[in-house]
Amino acid sequence: MRRVVVTGLGVVCPLGKDVQSVWSAATEGKSGITVIDDPHFADSPVRIGGYVKDFDPVAFMDEREVRRSQQFVHFAVAASKMALQDASLDLADAGYGGDFADHLGVAIGVGVGGLAYVEENILAQDRKGPRGLSPFTIPGFIANMAAGIVSIETGAKGPNTCATTACASGTHSIGDAAMMIQTGRAKAMVAGGAESAMSKFAFAGFARMKALCSDSNENPTGASRPFDQTRSGFVMGEGAGVLILEDYEFARARGARIYCELSGFGMSSDAFHMTSPSEGGDGARRCMEQALKTGGIAPGEVDYINAHGTSTLANDKAESQAIGTLFGAGAKTVSISSTKSMTGHLLGAAGGVEAVLTVLAIHHGIVPPTINLTTPDPECGGLDFTPGQAKQRKIRAAISNSFGFGGTNACVAFKAI
Repeated sequence: MRRVVVTGLGVVCPLGKDVQSVWSAATEGKSGITVIDDPHFADSPVRIGGYVKDFDPVAFMDEREVRRSQQFVHFAVAASKMALQDASLDLADAGYGGDFADHLGVAIGVGVGGLAYVEENILAQDRKGPRGLSPFTIPGFIANMAAGIVSIETGAKGPNTCATTACASGTHSIGDAAMMIQTGRAKAMVAGGAESAMSKFAFAGFARMKALCSDSNENPTGASRPFDQTRSGFVMGEGAGVLILEDYEFARARGARIYCELSGFGMSSDAFHMTSPSEGGDGARRCMEQALKTGGIAPGEVDYINAHGTSTLANDKAESQAIGTLFGAGAKTVSISSTKSMTGHLLGAAGGVEAVLTVLAIHHGIVPPTINLTTPDPECGGLDFTPGQAKQRKIRAAISNSFGFGGTNACVAFKAI
């Protein structure tokens, strides 16, 4: 099968609106979590979140198209165009062949789509009847619209897909994109995840599940604390993260800058519970194991893991157990971090943003930290979660984990090239 490499990166998230600012904030251990400045949230039990601040979609899309689409689409388009520019991949360049657009695809995962837009239109219908609905109501919230609009905006005419697997959506889409290149269905793919579910409805739903952190409304930057004994739930975030994946030979022929190789991809199901991970992290372990096996990577070669690390009691414990079981005695030599401690949990966008950060970790030889980790939970196995500060380390291979409701698991494995 064809080799797959990463040649471009684009990101919009609570830490910044471009790769450089996001990477700087992540390595400096900054938090993007703030108080929600919206009177509608005054009676919400959770009033903090990871917003993308001062984002102007008109910088990336026509104003009319912006009005027709929703925030998760805007984020996806912005991150995709940034990634294509970073990869110096221009569809107008005749040097790639006149039919190159047919070989450039898009795979952008979205977990819940335009949830706030659904809420808005339901309320409008209650007030005004059917005429209260926007004619863009349906295309406004369906999840695959991010991939669809990115294709329209960029001219990519190859495979166009959207994995909707809850919080594993972005990672599943990256893995799907890699397989499309490996099997010759595309020469290059725009791949990642996008999400914007910052609505009162979403907050209320997750709060009722007791999944959101509700004890830190007065201390937003300290709310997301993965693997800490005091952790009490995740913090909602939003954004998009996109990779440009290419056939290795195609990338070399056009003289592309290559960040690293995407060598392995794992998928599994817990087959256990609607929202809780399987006992001992069995599903997560099998997923990571598959990613390493398909990538030809021995566990001892893995120097960094970007953990799913949501800051929930069950997930952090199960993921830690999975790492301990898979890596055995070597587990304590692997550098691990949860960048969700800084960004919050971006749901379907998490895998995309975290894959970008994992690629940058390999490229720069720097492990981002897990912030707010002051009292490590002994039930998380005494692993190296890189507390507080980033550290320099040569990274031969790294994996990025994403696990979703319904027991779905995804893992991508990267290695230096």
